[in-house]
Amino acid sequence: MSRCLRVVISGHVQGICFRHYTRQKALELGINGWVRNLPNGDVEALICGNGDQIAAMQAWLAMGPEHARVTDCHASPCNLPQLPVNFVIST
Repeated sequence: MSRCLRVVISGHVQGICFRHYTRQKALELGINGWVRNLPNGDVEALICGNGDQIAAMQAWLAMGPEHARVTDCHASPCNLPQLPVNFVIST
């Protein structure tokens, strides 16, 4: 059964291709949703998938790609009327 989480990632997470690497990892794991930069310097992601997929993606987001310095990764459940069908970089 699919579920969705809204995840906000803080730290040094912009200007290092965080969104690009997040999309790559999401596609690798079969995650649907999106990722975008926030004006305050954080990155926000919507991740949808089964329990194992969500757990793996959350663990990856908490570390981020090689040049990231993640200081916080907060996830909250998100109920959507319609689940996304792919994973995109949003603006």
